Amino acid sequence: MLESRRARFLVLISSVLALQACESAPEAADLVLTNGVVATVDEALPDAEAVAIRGDRIVAVGTTQEITRFIGDGTEVVDLDGRFVMPGFIESHGHYIRLGQTKMILDLTDTRSWDDVVGAVRVAVSESAPGAWIEGQGWHQEKWDAPATGPDVVDGVPAHATLSAISPNNPVILQHSSGHAAYANALAMEMSDLGDDTPDPPGGTIVRDASGHATGLLRENADALVYDVMRGTMAIRSESERWQEFDRQVQLAAQEALSKGVTTFHDAGSDFATIDGLKRLADEGRLPIRLYVMIRYETNESMAANLGRYRMIGYGDNHLTVRAIKRQLDGALGSHGAWLLEPYEDMGSSIGLTVETPEEVEGSARIAAEQGFQLNTHAIGDRANRVVLDIYERAFVGRPDGDQMRWRIEHAQHLHPDDVQRFADLGIIAAMQGVHATSDAPWIYARLGADRAASGAYLWRSLMDVGVVIANGTDVPVEDISPVASFYSSVVRQDKSGRDFFPDQRMTRMEALRSYTINNAYAGFEEADKGSITVGKLADIAILDRNLMTVPDEELPGARVEMTIVGGQILYRAGN
Repeated sequence: MLESRRARFLVLISSVLALQACESAPEAADLVLTNGVVATVDEALPDAEAVAIRGDRIVAVGTTQEITRFIGDGTEVVDLDGRFVMPGFIESHGHYIRLGQTKMILDLTDTRSWDDVVGAVRVAVSESAPGAWIEGQGWHQEKWDAPATGPDVVDGVPAHATLSAISPNNPVILQHSSGHAAYANALAMEMSDLGDDTPDPPGGTIVRDASGHATGLLRENADALVYDVMRGTMAIRSESERWQEFDRQVQLAAQEALSKGVTTFHDAGSDFATIDGLKRLADEGRLPIRLYVMIRYETNESMAANLGRYRMIGYGDNHLTVRAIKRQLDGALGSHGAWLLEPYEDMGSSIGLTVETPEEVEGSARIAAEQGFQLNTHAIGDRANRVVLDIYERAFVGRPDGDQMRWRIEHAQHLHPDDVQRFADLGIIAAMQGVHATSDAPWIYARLGADRAASGAYLWRSLMDVGVVIANGTDVPVEDISPVASFYSSVVRQDKSGRDFFPDQRMTRMEALRSYTINNAYAGFEEADKGSITVGKLADIAILDRNLMTVPDEELPGARVEMTIVGGQILYRAGN
C-alpha cells in the first residue's frame, strides 16, 4: 500500500512539473510583437503590450513579460518601442479593381480648376499615340478653388469645347470623383454615337446647355454610353494581355491598401468574370489581402442560376469570400443623382433619379433571401433609403431570422428622421463613410437646404443611439483609402476649413475604432475570425506611429501606418 501511494505521489509530482514546464516554455511563436500599446478591441482584455503569433493565428496577448515566453530560436521579434497596435483596418465599402485601375490612368484628384483638368489631359495627349483612349478619374467641381463661370457652364462644369480642342485625335473619358458622373470630349462622344438628339438612357442624364447641346457631362448611367465603347475597343487585346492587366490591377490595389493598414477589403462589387479572376489568384496564393466580394453587374436571372456556384466563404486560406449581392437604387448627392423625397434646394426641377429600378432591387431581395445571400443596396437620398427599407421589410415577412440576416444599406447619407428607428427594428447595417461627411460638408447645404441638412445628413449618432451597427469605410477610389482620414472625420466632424459639421453626430474614438474593425467584421459575418486582437483569431494587425485613442485631435490626420500584418506575415513596412 505504501509503495502504491509513493508511486501515485511520484506520478502527481511528475505531472505538476511537466505542466509547469509547459506553462513556462510554450511552443515558440513565429512572430512576437513586444513593448507596444495594443488596443485589442476585445472587451475581455481591452489593453495589452504584446502579441504572439504562430502560423496565421494569434496565440497569446498580454504584457511583454508574459509574451516573451513565446520567443524561441526561430521567432521574429519586433520591438514596437511604444507604437500603437490595433486590429487590421477593414474597409467596409470600396471598389477594389477600380482602385487598381486608377493607379494606371490619369489621376485628377488634385486638380483645383477646370484649367488644371484640361492641362493634365494636354500632357497625356502629348504622351499618347493618336487614337489611344485617355482615361482619367478624380475631378470634382465642388472642390475647385473657384467655381467655373461663363455662359457654357452647366452643373458647375464648362462645355467640352476647350477639352476637345486639345484632344482632337484622342477619345477622352474622365470619371467624376464620386463615380456617379463622367466627362467626355467630342471624339469620345462621336465614337459613341452620342449627340444633341441622343435620348437620356434609363437612370442617366446627358447634360445639355440652354440650347440643347450635349456639354460632355454624363450623369449616372449615361456615362456607360462612352465606357461601353471604350471597353469594346480594349477587348480586342489578347487574353494574355487582359490577364496581365487584371493581375497588375489586383496587386496595385493591394499595395495601396496595405500601405494604409487595410487587411480586409469589402468590394462593392464585381461581376462573375472578375470573381473568376480573383479565384484564380487565390488558387495561386496571390491575393495579398482578404476580399469580401459583393456580386454586381449581373441580372437577377443570372444570379438566380449561378449564386450557388459562386458562393465562397474563407476560400484560398481565408482570402476570398463571396456571399453578398450589391444593388444600387440611386446616385450621389454631388451629381444631383440621389433620390430625394423633396426637390433639390439648388435644382428645384429635380428630385434625383433611380439608377436601378425598385422592382429590380426587390427581385434581388427575393433571390438573396431564398439563397441565403446578404443584400447590400446603395441608397443615398432619403427617398431611396425609405424605398430600400420598404423592400427589405417585405423580404423579411415570414422570416423569423430577418433581423439576423445582416442586410446592409450602403452610404445611408441622407435619411428622413422617421426612418432612423426602422434601421434598428429591421437589423439593417448602415455601411457609411466617415470621410464622405466632411468631404461633402461644403456643399450639403446647397443641395439640401439648412433644415434638411440638420435633420437628416450623416446621422451617425442618431443611428448608433438606437442600436444600429455602423460599418465605416471610404468608398475608395471616390476618397483616398486612408482609414485614418475617415477615423478623423468620424470623431472630429469638421470640413477642410475647420468648420464643425453637425458635431452632435460625432463618434467617440472607441466607437470609430470599432466601426473600422469589429463592426466591419460583423458586417461580413467574420467577427469570429477578425476585428479584434484575440487569441484564436487571424493575425491581421496594423501598427501606427501614434496612439489613435489619445493623441490630440489635430495630430490624428498625421498618423501613419508603419507596418501591416496579414495572417502573421509582415506585408508592409513603411519606407519599404
